[in-house]
Order: sequence, then structure tokens, then C-alpha cells
Amino acid sequence: MLKELIRKNRSYRRFYEQEPLSRATLVELVDLARYAPSAANRQPLKYLLSYTPERNSRIFPHLRWAGYLTDWPGPAPGERPAGYIVILGDTTISKNFDCDHGIAAQSILLGAVEAGLGGCIIGSIDREGLRQALQIPAHFEILLVLALGRPKEEVVLETMDESGDIRYWRDEQAVHHVPKRPLDDLILD
Repeated sequence: MLKELIRKNRSYRRFYEQEPLSRATLVELVDLARYAPSAANRQPLKYLLSYTPERNSRIFPHLRWAGYLTDWPGPAPGERPAGYIVILGDTTISKNFDCDHGIAAQSILLGAVEAGLGGCIIGSIDREGLRQALQIPAHFEILLVLALGRPKEEVVLETMDESGDIRYWRDEQAVHHVPKRPLDDLILD
């Protein structure tokens, strides 16, 4: 059921790093994004795949992991992603990527959840550092990085309390809590 798939599609930030992802798995996930809608059907997105420890280690230092968890530097060794998909915009095709990369990222992550994996969309990126580390040509705009693997954490959705605080947090057992606004607060009649 689609609703359950969406509820399971959380921002996972800790993974079983030693459980590898294959190139074939990442290609299957990108294939889902290939079928997604694209503004004016330009299809300007390209995907850089990473599934080896060596390449993954070149990506990791250029990512910022959880803005609200100010005392957490990100996943520790052994809990880092088993793979990444870097979503790029090809400026030789288009200078504007509209919302294509958001649609692609959601499509990929829903496919990952269906396959028993999880991920996190990362937009807080040292783009120039990542460009240099991976030798990404200048005509590609770095849009997002998807961190992927088998989740090593539990994420719980909660209804936002009366204070209106939307910040996610972790409890003493490292369970990640994510407050969500009530449905009635989102719908205007």
C-alpha cells in the first residue's frame, strides 16, 4: 500500500555500512526516477553512483547530516551509508531543474524502502569539495545527495505537540522522533 510505503520512507541517518549495495541495485533505483515526470520533459538529471568503500569515503566528508542534532557529527564509522546517488543537473540540457530532482529523489527513496533499504536526502553539501573529490565536470550542478543502505535506526512519527516545535530529536535509546503537523492544520477549506 502506497501510504505505508510513504510512512516508512523516513530520513535514515545511520546504516549497516558493511552490508554492501550493488551497482545493479542503484541502477534499478535510478531507473525508477527515469520514469518520473520532468518539467517540459527535458530530463536534465544525471546520476553519479557510489557503492564502493573507497568512493563512499570521498563523499562522506562533504555532507552535513542533521541540523537539529547539534551535538551529533553524523554517522560513526560502521554506521555510514553503504552507497550514494549524487543527483546532478546537466546545464547543457537546461539551466533550470525546477522540481525534477525532488521528484526523482522521492521516487528513488520509495523504491529503496520497497527493497528493504532506507535513505536520506541531503541538500546541505560542500558542493565545491564534492566536485573536486569526485572530479565532477563544471557543467553538472550538484543538486542533492541520497545516502542509502539498510537502516540501523528506528524512526518514529509523532503528532506535533501544542508548542508547535517541529524539530526532530533522539531519545536515550537513540530512537529518532519526528513531529508532524496534524492533518487538520494543513487543509484549508
